[in-house]
Amino acid sequence: MSGGTARTVRAGRHTGEVHRPDKVLFPKGEGGAQEYTKGDLVDYHRAAAPFMLPHLRGRPLMLERHPDGVDGPRFMQKNTPEHYPDWINRVEVGKEGGTVCHTVCDDSATLLYLADQAALTLHRWLSRAGQVDRPDRMVFDLDPAGDDFEAVREAAWLLGELLDELKLASALMTTGSRGLHVVVPLKGHQAFADVREFAREVAEALAAAHPDRLTTAARKKDRGDRLYLDIQRNAYAQTAVAPFTVRALPGAPVATPISWDQLDDPALHARRWTIADAVDQARTRPWAGVMSRARAMGPARRRLNVLRG
Repeated sequence: MSGGTARTVRAGRHTGEVHRPDKVLFPKGEGGAQEYTKGDLVDYHRAAAPFMLPHLRGRPLMLERHPDGVDGPRFMQKNTPEHYPDWINRVEVGKEGGTVCHTVCDDSATLLYLADQAALTLHRWLSRAGQVDRPDRMVFDLDPAGDDFEAVREAAWLLGELLDELKLASALMTTGSRGLHVVVPLKGHQAFADVREFAREVAEALAAAHPDRLTTAARKKDRGDRLYLDIQRNAYAQTAVAPFTVRALPGAPVATPISWDQLDDPALHARRWTIADAVDQARTRPWAGVMSRARAMGPARRRLNVLRG
């Protein structure tokens, strides 16, 4: 990484600057966590862009920014600042009492600009601009009571089997934190309230079949040592961490798509990949063909009703 106070980068038709590229965003930490700078984050985004952008294009974003690195203050940015370049796309969406103008990341130049802004983690909507009230993704967050990844692995297999029975395609992603996300592509015909209710029905059916291991209890005190099947992201204006985004944790772990075959890998854990090697995993195309297999929710709901008796 070169020194100096700024570094010029070009992406597509746009040229920009990375300010203070040597600024440490991820300091060395316990357990051998590597140090990474803002320049390293930019380099990762440049390499990961072909794999990230299909999951970002057209979607409102909430940006998790850490201007002084992961050890400094954090703020969540919904509204796009006026000083952002005109070529960065935006979408204005309704909220109670007004609107919010979200950033939309449609190209590599925007991705690099956001890295320069120390937007470490990109949280995306499950719907797209133009149809923000109709999600085309449904997400189950498998959240263990502790740092028990074996419980996460087991829950993922159980949920995957149920979704197969419902004839819904599903994809796995490490969160870069503690658990896994199971992502289901949808046709985008239903409102958020309907998708959320269906996700709740699926989670409750699974928890009822395995009450000693799984729970849908929102309050931690009600969960005990059971894994929480979290469906809260399936709501208007809620977000989920984007595939291949970096988490604001020591060592710069990455939320990384994996194949179902990889779920049995004993080396797998929620922080398995970092900005040093996540692109290598991306090149294996772990979600190949899955996101194009979107289904309507109605038939799946009828199958679930039959299964539940």
